[in-house]
Amino acid sequence: MHIVSIKGTNLPLTDAIKARVGSKAVVLEKLTAGFEPAAELRVEVGKSTKHHAKGPFFTAEFQLSVPGSVIRSVTLEEDLYHAIGQACDQTRRQLKEYKDKLQDRSQKGTRLGKQ
Repeated sequence: MHIVSIKGTNLPLTDAIKARVGSKAVVLEKLTAGFEPAAELRVEVGKSTKHHAKGPFFTAEFQLSVPGSVIRSVTLEEDLYHAIGQACDQTRRQLKEYKDKLQDRSQKGTRLGKQ
């Protein structure tokens, strides 16, 4: 898996934000190790509005392209780093469900004892 892009909306994209996304993406990289062609991750972080002072206005969006599907998660939180963590956790959960679905589909082909 490789990170295609990290985009910042309505805020400057700092090295700390890039490092946080990179550290969270390691978990997804372990889960996408067996996919051919390689999975691609697009991340967008930012503020939903410029005029709010409090409330959940930091957003993080992860879009993971795996062969046969696109997994997307969006979160809105009060803290940017917490939003990145939540979006990564949602993507990881959806990716596990997708892999389980693929495994069930491959094992469903034949029934034992029938000819």
